[in-house]
Amino acid sequence: MSSIDIRHPHTLAPAKARKAVEEVAQKLAERFDVEYGWEDDILNFSRSGVDGKIALKPNQLHVTAQLGFLLGALKGPIESEIRRVLEERFK
Repeated sequence: MSSIDIRHPHTLAPAKARKAVEEVAQKLAERFDVEYGWEDDILNFSRSGVDGKIALKPNQLHVTAQLGFLLGALKGPIESEIRRVLEERFK
């Protein structure tokens, strides 16, 4: 099983950061049939082949995910896309 572990700094206020994470999760849900839900400041997401979370911390996001066999083969492109979205939304 492949894993993704990304730490990304941000300067957003907590409410704005949470809203931005929620918007990203909504797009994932629409595009990839991902289910998600909040548990305190952690957004958990899953679908067949992936389980992960986005931990919202002061000045930092921590994205972790476990990829199943098929998605593990696409780890590079998936990780690149996550980093691109984080750069775009959390400067």
